[in-house]
Amino acid sequence: MTVSTLFEAAWRLQALTAQDPSLPPETPDPNTVTPGVIGFAVMALVGIAAVLLAFDMNRRVRRINYREQAREKIAAEAAERGEPSEHDK
Repeated sequence: MTVSTLFEAAWRLQALTAQDPSLPPETPDPNTVTPGVIGFAVMALVGIAAVLLAFDMNRRVRRINYREQAREKIAAEAAERGEPSEHDK
């Protein structure tokens, strides 16, 4: 099969499936193509879940930062006293 044969077949298929130009184009009913109440509820739940996950992530990152600051403070105090820190053992 050559390229010209494929183009000819595609052209004939397109001509067979083309809509009659004398007919008005069909537009779908806007009430049947909208997501409706269920779509709104699903999107609202996804949004609420995203906000809650962001708050939880922020809380966890803050906790990790506070723990690291506490470890650094303990290591600095141990270094002032001349004691080896936990990392040096």
